[in-house]
Amino acid sequence: MKSLLLNSLLSICCMTPPYLISGSKARAENWGCQVILCLSNPGGPTQYAECRPPIQKLWRELAKGHSFPTCGGVGFHSSRPGYDPYYCDVGYRLAGEDGIRGRQVTCVSTSAQSVSDALCSNDGDDFGTRNNSVLSPHWQRQDGRRQCMGYPIMRPNVRSQPHFVDVTIDGAATQRVWY
Repeated sequence: MKSLLLNSLLSICCMTPPYLISGSKARAENWGCQVILCLSNPGGPTQYAECRPPIQKLWRELAKGHSFPTCGGVGFHSSRPGYDPYYCDVGYRLAGEDGIRGRQVTCVSTSAQSVSDALCSNDGDDFGTRNNSVLSPHWQRQDGRRQCMGYPIMRPNVRSQPHFVDVTIDGAATQRVWY
């Protein structure tokens, strides 16, 4: 009888999942749930004072390359950390090309705009060239007259927080968190 009781007790101990015993795992999940709750706030993750410490810890941990925290019982998914240092103003798209100095990134207008006539060639067929300020300057008929059109180029803006993680909570829209 004593050996049966001992064997039963050993079986239960071996089958008990480690997360039910470990106190450190519970604290990690608690922090993960705080992070998710704060990230889901429409007013921003640090709007409330209670959210600032967990979110600041999140940014520090992600910056060190650690994974996104978990929260049990919530439909939650996060992407791998990403890096995107540049962005363009509205009406422009990010474009990159390999140049003499390596990879160069610029912002190119998404629609043709009227540019200086000096940028278009006189033969009227110069649709593939580029100078430092306009991509593909070309002559185009507009309102019955010839006009030089092209895609203006500008320098990209640099993000102060270029690292990100995409977070989806309960299958809702994905939110990008920059750090």
